[in-house]
Parts: sequence; C-alpha cells; structure tokens
Amino acid sequence: MHLYEENPCTDMCYNYRMVKTRIGVVRGGPSDEYEVSLKTGAAVIDSLDKEKYEPVDILISKSGKWHVLGVEVKPNEALKKVDVVFNALHGNYGEDGKIQQIFEAHGKAFTGSDSLSSAMAMAKHIAKETFRRAGLKVPAHVLIESREKEQVDATKAYLLAHSKFSLPYVIKPVSGGSSLGVFLVKNSREFTTALENSFKKGNSVLVEEFIPGIEASVGVIEGFRGQGLYALPPIEIRKGKGSIFDYKMKYGDKIENTESKAEILCKEIVPATFSPSIKKELEKLAITAHEALGLSHYSRSDFIVSPHRGIYIIETNSLPGLTEESLVPKALKAVGSSLRELTDHLIALALNE
Repeated sequence: MHLYEENPCTDMCYNYRMVKTRIGVVRGGPSDEYEVSLKTGAAVIDSLDKEKYEPVDILISKSGKWHVLGVEVKPNEALKKVDVVFNALHGNYGEDGKIQQIFEAHGKAFTGSDSLSSAMAMAKHIAKETFRRAGLKVPAHVLIESREKEQVDATKAYLLAHSKFSLPYVIKPVSGGSSLGVFLVKNSREFTTALENSFKKGNSVLVEEFIPGIEASVGVIEGFRGQGLYALPPIEIRKGKGSIFDYKMKYGDKIENTESKAEILCKEIVPATFSPSIKKELEKLAITAHEALGLSHYSRSDFIVSPHRGIYIIETNSLPGLTEESLVPKALKAVGSSLRELTDHLIALALNE
C-alpha cells in the first residue's frame, strides 16, 4: 500500500510525498511466551524497510492490556492507527485464534493464518488427527483432560498410556508452544510429576510415544520466489541422546560447560545433512501439513526422522519465531534471503487479501 499526498508548490506545480504504510507490530501478550514474542516483535520492527513502512509498536501486557507508545488503549483504538497488523505473538491468545478474531471483527488485514486455522494448529490433538487424515505419520498418543479444580488421576492416566504404547513418553500441554511444559518421561516414577507440571499450562495434556530419531524443522512460505508454497531447506536438530528440543535448547544456552569438557546439548545444522530424498520428503510433508490445516502466509513444521520407522510430524507452528535464535531466519539465510525480505513479503500477502 503506497499512498501519496498532493501538496501545491508556490509555482502552481504539484509535489507528491509518499505516505508510508503503517505496520502495527503486535507483540508481548498474556502467554508464557511473552519474552520470546517481545524478541520476535523487535526483530520484525528492525527488519522493516523504513523507506516504505512506519512501524507502530503495539505492546500487549501479560495481563492482556493493549498499549501504543506506552499508553493503554482499547484494541479498536490501536487498530485504527495502522493499515495492517504484523502478528508477532506466540502461544495462547496469539496463535490460538483469539487475537485473529479481534482482527477479523475489525476488518483489519493481518499476517498469518485466520482464526479457525490458527485454533486447529494450536490444538495439538486436533492437528494430529488432521495430519493423520492427510496421510502423515503421527506418534501414538492419548488425551488426558481435567476439569477446573479437579485433580487428575495420574495412575489411571499412566495405565491408559501404557495400554497403548511403551515408555518412554513425551508429555505436553495440548495448547502452547516453544516446548514449554514438555517433559520426557523415562520411567513410571517420573510420570506423576511430569503430568502435574504439564497441567499447570492448561486443562488438557497429551501423552505420546517418544520416537527416537533426528529432529527436523521445515518452514513454508506462501507465494515466495514464484512458488505457490515454497519450502525452506530442512534444519537438522542434533541433541543429546534421549533428550527433547525444549525451551532451553531453543532460546537458552546450547552449550553446557562441564568440568571435563564442553558438552554440546543442541546443534542446529543448516542446511541439514539428510540425504536428498529425505530432504525432499520433509519439504513435501511440511507443505502437506500447511495445506491440511488451511494455514496462510507461513508456517513451520517439526518432524522426527526415524531410521527404522520413517518420518513423523510432531506439530506445525502457525506463527514461527523470528528471533535471532529462531529457525526460520536461519533457513532464510541459507537460501540467500533475509528477515527483511520475508516481512516485506508477508505484509504484501496480508494487504492483497
């Protein structure tokens, strides 16, 4: 969107001044991913071409209050100040369709997927069923739910999981991201504590089988470089044996110094060292997942590449992180692109819908 204001000159000619597109970068929010969202939003603001865009920093506090330039405002007041919204939120409220409903109700263009697709991607049990119907392999899992103030029967939950598949288990909240509240359970003694801690993030928890293998992550961008859906090169995630790619590995220190040596906890390899056929299959599966959920603009899907069982999809993120530590910017760099090119492209997609 490029608007021009007409200003008369003293000699009756006309001078035209470009009015920049106002980009409302929404960040923060009430989820546990508040700090990561702040970083994503800051990275987006920094990446915007200031010759074309005027960024408007819209901060949502942990209590859910909206602010523009440090002043608390109502959502409709904030949205009136911008031409398009760049949604830089993560986790609940940002990725589960709630804020998308606000944008839709006010007729405001925004980056990312609509409210329904966002909610489907965020609800892991629904996403897994959607993936299964689309022909993707998903880990065996059971859903454990608890009503408010109702204590979960951990023994009953353990026996239910044990009847379906064997230890070890991965226990995770149904909603949420950045691997918060995710635990790897290697024996029955760890089960109750992990279940209780995971339930602190919500009223529904998934217990799923742990599939040994190499983790991989693949970003998908709509309409990028002349393709309907463009898959970024897979990123290979190498971790210690019997561990999971958790919040600390994603955003904290990836090297732990011990007395004897520097032990690598996590290494992200871009591009991945998988065979060409596996790379191609990962890209195809990421596109399939994006389409199955009905997502828009961009996404990032996470997989396990098992040497004996094939490729399993773990989940799809409808608003992948864009911080310096995040995977999508690293994949962009690997193909000679940049966060600036991505943000410019996503804004164009939002405005043209």
